[in-house]
Amino acid sequence: MTRVKRGVNAVAKRKKILKYTKGFKWDRSKKERAAKEALLHAWTHQFMGRKKRKRDFRSLWQVKINAAVRSEGLSYSKFIAAIKKANIGLDRKILADLAEHQPDVFKKIVAKVK
Repeated sequence: MTRVKRGVNAVAKRKKILKYTKGFKWDRSKKERAAKEALLHAWTHQFMGRKKRKRDFRSLWQVKINAAVRSEGLSYSKFIAAIKKANIGLDRKILADLAEHQPDVFKKIVAKVK
């Protein structure tokens, strides 16, 4: 078998890992083994964070809708059930935005649902 010299590729690979860990604390940005370990954890948390963000926003929308609906004399759960029954195809994101920025339009939706 012919000899394969991997020096260039190996150095490039390690440089790439250290480039990803720029800004990490202590030795995790300078030492290859620590950097590799730090990246394993960082990328795991990053992946979970992208999933968690969706849950956080949904609960925020629910709070905004609930606050707006309470002033109209309804509860959040009854409002959502009534919206589904009335076949109004607005999701929580849109409803929360309307409740926050265009309360008059939101009141019309609540009146239609009641």
